[in-house]
Amino acid sequence: MIIAVPAETRPGEKRVALAPESVQRLAEKKLQIRLQSGAGKGAWFSDDDYRRAGASVETSVEGLFDQADLIAKIRAPSEAEIEHFRRGAALICLLYPRIHAAATRYLASRGVTTIALENLPRTTIAQAMDVLSSQSTVAGYRAVIVAAAGVAKFFPMLMTPAGTIAPARVLVLGAGVAGLQAIATARRLGAVVEAFDVRRAARADVESLGAKFIEPWLEQAAETAEGYATPLTEAAIERARDAIRQPLANGDVCVTTALVPNQRAPILITAEMVKTMRPGSVIVDLAAEQGGNCELTQAGQDSVCHGVTIIGRLNLVSEVAIDASRMYSRNLEKLIFHFLDDDKLRFDFGDEITRRCVVTHGGEIVGAEIREAIAAATGG
Repeated sequence: MIIAVPAETRPGEKRVALAPESVQRLAEKKLQIRLQSGAGKGAWFSDDDYRRAGASVETSVEGLFDQADLIAKIRAPSEAEIEHFRRGAALICLLYPRIHAAATRYLASRGVTTIALENLPRTTIAQAMDVLSSQSTVAGYRAVIVAAAGVAKFFPMLMTPAGTIAPARVLVLGAGVAGLQAIATARRLGAVVEAFDVRRAARADVESLGAKFIEPWLEQAAETAEGYATPLTEAAIERARDAIRQPLANGDVCVTTALVPNQRAPILITAEMVKTMRPGSVIVDLAAEQGGNCELTQAGQDSVCHGVTIIGRLNLVSEVAIDASRMYSRNLEKLIFHFLDDDKLRFDFGDEITRRCVVTHGGEIVGAEIREAIAAATGG
């Protein structure tokens, strides 16, 4: 079986889908890896690193894809890329088919089987394949490092001849994987941390990291059976805002991570709430790509509003490209082996991972719900 690894085309994307260490393990299983020249450059992996791991390096797109059975990517492909995919090939990436509806429909028409990594179930067997969790870990870490660089204060308490310096106060909104890593990183840097989550079950995780949990006091159930947050009513969102108003006003840094799958991110910080924050404080909005948890977040930009720096960068994960690529690659490697049967990819729709992740197969979009969503998004 031939696996193709193209260079990512999205501006600013430095990660690569397979790192050399994974290529070596795949090659040991007699899989052939073809890499587009320079694909690992953003993560500081050279073409020679891949050659030593057992991959061949291709300079042309045609040579990369002409016989590829599987294309491994980070981001959804453009239509220009899809044109080069071989009919009957498979694609594995973070697809988000509702967002990339036209590309998904085109992939189906080209007979490409697509595996959407963001749809992996939260099960024990899928844990080692969960790229969302591994990349969220990177995002939570990086958010705090960016905040520490942006706030004009020390994070830890310091006792100096010039007097005692109080530690920074950090508020984390959302205690999923990214939020918990943000809490852990801020605590390692010596900050005093508080955290808010609409899921009461998050309390134990937050407190185990030494942070104070802010009780949401919500009347409605706020999580799915798999542990994801559910959309809140406007009344519930307002109660959530009430719970964080004072910690926000007293804090120096706020890291927001609150997301609801396939929904706009909830606005937890209004413009009026930003006005109450200390001058020189920082918000790092990890939900910027889905609209932002702060009303004033500008997606893809850093801005200053009412004396508060609001960081709305879209791909903080890519700023830690080496380890982010390695983690993604290890997840991908496990999933590839899950689908591999006698040196071929096998898609058994009785298997939960296959059923949840495969979006297009056999020239069609699989699953009535996603089919209807893509039809609505593309006008038919």
